[in-house]
Amino acid sequence: MEQPGVGRINSNENENASEKKKMSEEFESNTIMESLIDMPLATLDIKEEFGITDVAHKNKESSKGNEQVRKDKRKKRKKKDYQPNYFLSIPITNKEITTGIKKLQNAIIEQDKRLAKTMSRDGSFHITLLVMQLLNEDEVNIGIDTLLELKPLIEEILQGKHLTLPFQGVDTFESQVGFVKLEEGDHIKQLLEIAEVAKRTFQEKGILAGEDRSYNPHLTFMKLSKASWLRKKGVKKINPKLYEKFINHRFGEEMVYRIDLCSMLKEKQSNGYYHCDSSVVIGL
Repeated sequence: MEQPGVGRINSNENENASEKKKMSEEFESNTIMESLIDMPLATLDIKEEFGITDVAHKNKESSKGNEQVRKDKRKKRKKKDYQPNYFLSIPITNKEITTGIKKLQNAIIEQDKRLAKTMSRDGSFHITLLVMQLLNEDEVNIGIDTLLELKPLIEEILQGKHLTLPFQGVDTFESQVGFVKLEEGDHIKQLLEIAEVAKRTFQEKGILAGEDRSYNPHLTFMKLSKASWLRKKGVKKINPKLYEKFINHRFGEEMVYRIDLCSMLKEKQSNGYYHCDSSVVIGL
């Protein structure tokens, strides 16, 4: 027989527990958002090649109803709070390319040693395919599964052929970001198609992904934002004379074989590579 008042006490305890859980979730979300706001996007640096094959990651089992609720909540997230903290990366591992970039960087540093702090780290060269916001473990798991779903869609675009990216020449974005250019050709069209299908696939899962500006694939080798103190020293732009000897330099070709889902915030590996939650191998 139920004791008087017990039902009311249990009900209050459940309400208190539910309220604490809600407060905890709100605190966690706010803390993550504060970290994201403080982190500049200019810190994207990825590493040299390391062997990874497709890694499957299972989501926690949940009902379709709960999944739809979570998806609706993600879609309702205010766009003003959108600060990417994950990205899809195509690593650049061809030694001819990375050696050429290192020579370019050294040539610039020889002319102005202060610019050493603006250079991308050795082995960090990559092309960003898509940026996104994954705020918790559940969303990271969805991101991992979505990347695996993306693999056959990418291979359908490639139609059994390898995607080879030739790099030649140097340019800047508004004299703030130095990058090695992709040569013109069908490979750019395929890369744009892959980026678009990736964006659409992640957004269909309720993930905030992509940017307002159009996708412009590039291989960054320096950013003035890495050393903001240079502005006080009068260095506000990248002088074209610093890289004029490489303006038409042919750096080499990269065969795309892997796409990584990387975190901008999690602790980097000892070799400088960003934390990688999952990877897929393309065309094998």
